[in-house]
Amino acid sequence: MNLHQFRFVQEAVRRNLNLTETAKALHTSQPGVSKAIIELEDELGIQVFARHGKRIRRVTEPGQQVLKSIDIILREVNNLRRIGDQFSAQDSGTLSIATTHTQARYVLPNPVAKLRLAYPKVAISLHQGSPDQVAQMLLTDVADIGMATESLSAYEELITLPCYEWQHVLVLPLGHPLADKERLSLDDLEKLPLVTYHPSYTGRSRIDQAFAARGRTPNIVLEAIDSDVIKTYVKLGMGAGIVAEMAVNTDNREPDLVARPLGHLFGHNVARVAFKRGAYLRNYVLKFAELLSDRLSKDLIYKAMEGRDDSYQM
Repeated sequence: MNLHQFRFVQEAVRRNLNLTETAKALHTSQPGVSKAIIELEDELGIQVFARHGKRIRRVTEPGQQVLKSIDIILREVNNLRRIGDQFSAQDSGTLSIATTHTQARYVLPNPVAKLRLAYPKVAISLHQGSPDQVAQMLLTDVADIGMATESLSAYEELITLPCYEWQHVLVLPLGHPLADKERLSLDDLEKLPLVTYHPSYTGRSRIDQAFAARGRTPNIVLEAIDSDVIKTYVKLGMGAGIVAEMAVNTDNREPDLVARPLGHLFGHNVARVAFKRGAYLRNYVLKFAELLSDRLSKDLIYKAMEGRDDSYQM
């Protein structure tokens, strides 16, 4: 048995059992992949894959157990590399962060800047996407740390910890009839054309659920994944915007908009940080997590990664 065989099997599953695509991804030949997998099966004395003719059709029951072991082995090999990298390069390297547009734009700039001061030799690689894409980037080792509100806790392969709470706010142009009302009702919102997030982003599900609980449907005239885009269309008069509170500047740089809290209507959301279960975390990854929230500490993260603090809540 060797690591090449393990990687071929793992990649074949990732590529939906398409050995041609597997070979391309690993920069080798399709016959070479087939041969390596067959040699591994012969050595194990079981079939990892069920075949029809020469084509792989599915993973067998014993193959599922083999895959679990392969995942652990390759994960630990990656950890060994990271340990070596950390101690040979000291405090240098690249911190890869996967997150959503809102977190990248409004939450991460200060922590990223502080990390650069603490670790000037560390480069930052910022990857933006949907919450599910953030999870996939962690699972495929594209990112060291992920941050989002939705989806992350649904993946058993990830360790997630709550970072901070936030609520939605309604943004209105100055002079809007509701601009002087401090506490808005669902009746107020139902009458408005609304501009807000796409259903898979930034707590949108809570908005839909609140209306559905009253047997109503919000009049959403435009959906976007970027808070700045939503505010731009509000300024153009398309409707009232519902955005995350961190997207509303508090230093009066947007004097043409009024913001009103909506936590009493839609509840509060929890932004979470996530790591791949079993991953080796470099010092600057842990430091960055601490910079994101005073609720996070190295000890807490270590406990969670070791399965000793799954009960941690806000």
